[in-house]
Amino acid sequence: MQNIHERIENDLQENAVVLYMKGTAQMPQCGFSAVVEQVLNSLGVPFKDINVLADQEIRQGIKDFSNWPTIPQLYMKGEFIGGCDIVREMHQTGELQAMLSDKQIIPSLHTAEDKDQTETEQ
Repeated sequence: MQNIHERIENDLQENAVVLYMKGTAQMPQCGFSAVVEQVLNSLGVPFKDINVLADQEIRQGIKDFSNWPTIPQLYMKGEFIGGCDIVREMHQTGELQAMLSDKQIIPSLHTAEDKDQTETEQ
């Protein structure tokens, strides 16, 4: 099992955002994977998609690696974020965009209003 964990570690180290999904970003093979792919694309997030259906070892290996039973699984800068429901909820609340910005994966989304408030607080 070490070999599969090394492959996962390498993917997570080499890519800021990794989505383990059923299918590919161009052709998701399940609705949950499609939702996460659409959220990332709507935010302009570059990500590496890994099709767990193409590799049974990865399909089980990523579940063992994260101790999370379902696919899709989203990672940012090596950190497990969650699956479809978590990503969708974080997107709806703005938490996902803030996290992507904080991790310098997408440009800062702070508005002029936020900047004015920050300057007032100082």
